[in-house]
Amino acid sequence: MTAMTPTILALDFDGVICDGLIEYFEVAWRTYCKVWLPQQDTPANDLASKFYQLRPVIETGWEMPVLVKALVEGIPEEKILQEWAKIAQQILLTDNLKGAEIGSKLDKIRDEWIATDLNGWLSLHKFYAGVVEKLKATATSTVHLYIITTKEGRFAQQLLQQGGLDIPREAIFGKEVKRPKHEILRELIQGTNTSPDSLWFVEDRLKTLQLVQQQPDLEGVKLFLADWGYNTPTDKVTAQNDPQLELLSLTQFAQDFSEWL
Repeated sequence: MTAMTPTILALDFDGVICDGLIEYFEVAWRTYCKVWLPQQDTPANDLASKFYQLRPVIETGWEMPVLVKALVEGIPEEKILQEWAKIAQQILLTDNLKGAEIGSKLDKIRDEWIATDLNGWLSLHKFYAGVVEKLKATATSTVHLYIITTKEGRFAQQLLQQGGLDIPREAIFGKEVKRPKHEILRELIQGTNTSPDSLWFVEDRLKTLQLVQQQPDLEGVKLFLADWGYNTPTDKVTAQNDPQLELLSLTQFAQDFSEWL
C-alpha cells in the first residue's frame, strides 16, 4: 500500500516548477547567432512559437540552439517531433560541432545576461500557479525536498530565491553533477536510509520516468508525469495507460499529497 505522504519529494525544475519558455528561446537564439553567425540577427516572427511547441523534444541545454538551427533550415516540425535525436546529431556532424561546446557557449551567454541584466533575465521566467505555495508548505513540513534538474544548479537557485524559496544549495542537483536522474534518486534513497516507495518523483519528461522504471532497485518509487510541463499529448496518454505512472495535474499538485493518487 502506498503511503499518502512521501518522505522524500524530488522535483524537476523546468516544466514542473518554473516555465522559462521565453528565456529559453531568447538564450537559444543568442547562442544560435554566436555559433552559426546568420546574416539576419532578428528571428522570424513565427520562430519562437514553433520553438515553444517543440520544446518537449529537448533533453539538455545544448539542443536548444540546435533546434533553432533546425527550424531556420526549414526541417518540418512533425519530422523534428519524431526524429529529433537523429536530426540534432546530424546538424552537429555537418557543422563539425560538439554539443558540450554549444552548451558552454549557452551557459556563458546566460551568465553574462544575469551579470548585466538580472532583473530582465528573471522577468522572463514565471512559476506555475500554486507551485511556490506548495513548495513553501513542503519545505516547512517533515518531507525532504530536492530539486533534480538538467539546468545549471546556480540558475535554478537564483530563480527559486526570486520566488521567495530558500532551498539549500545541497538540495539542488543541477547539470553540474553529471549523473542521470535515476542515479540521483538512488543516492537520495541510500543517503536517507529510506525505502524506494517513500520517494515521490515529479518530472515532465516521460523518457526520464521510463528510465527510472528500468532500474530494478528503484521499483516502488512513485512516479508522476506533470501534465502542465513540456510533454506531448502522446506522452500524457502513455502515462495514463501505464499503471506504474501517475498523470498529475497542476491543480492536484497544489493540493494535499493524498490528492495526487
